[in-house]
Amino acid sequence: MTGPDHVTAWRPAVAGIAEVFHARFTEHAYPVHTHDAWTLLIVDHGAVRYGLDRREHGTDRSWVSLLPPHVPHDGRPATPAGFTKRVLYLDRGVLDDALVGRAVDGPTLADPLLRRRVAELHRALAGAETPEAASRLALVAERLEAHLRGHVEVPAPVRDPGVARRLRELIDATAPRDVPLPDAAARLGVTPTHLIRAFTREFGLPPHRYLTGRRVDLARRLLLAGHAPADVAARAGFYDQPHLTRHFRRALGTTPGSYAARGAGQPGR
Repeated sequence: MTGPDHVTAWRPAVAGIAEVFHARFTEHAYPVHTHDAWTLLIVDHGAVRYGLDRREHGTDRSWVSLLPPHVPHDGRPATPAGFTKRVLYLDRGVLDDALVGRAVDGPTLADPLLRRRVAELHRALAGAETPEAASRLALVAERLEAHLRGHVEVPAPVRDPGVARRLRELIDATAPRDVPLPDAAARLGVTPTHLIRAFTREFGLPPHRYLTGRRVDLARRLLLAGHAPADVAARAGFYDQPHLTRHFRRALGTTPGSYAARGAGQPGR
């Protein structure tokens, strides 16, 4: 058997995610092994067969698979074309250990909304969108737990203007740096998903998007004060200069360098 066509892995700066793993396999088969984390798997192309606790399962791009920690499993392509997969290894604290048995009994979940949310989480992680990824992880974990507890429902609307305004005040005061979503929720005495839904209902956009807007505003002020774009990226809370440029262009239709150059030519400069 040959090795994988391609593997990418990294540890993101998001509490609760131990590792992100993307791979394209054609012939490689995993031997029986275990992980010390929850394994959250989606398939983008092809299909996978895997044994979990001596029972056979399969998954393709329509499904989400959740393999519990410390339970033996293997994996192999289900078709000659192989498969492409994206995996998140979630820290034990993300889901209750008491749910391991239910995950063993039903590791493959048919839930288009969950599948979409996991894919959105991967996109946020690939783009180094840490606050967004934290929000998306909270929603994914909530839905996974609902599946394992057997009561998946449409979440009730959350109206809590007081907590939403307190979160906005916290973001405004700390915008250049991240306040981890679990920390903000604990400070305000609510769950992360309550915080996300309350803020979104009150202000019409999720907290991570509001935070990005505040960082773009700060970047504009720094650029017009004569700071170089590379310096502005770090000072405004962006991962690097390309990260700043991506959000700046999306918000304002121009690059930070062009914005600063036009500002430098205005009267009084």
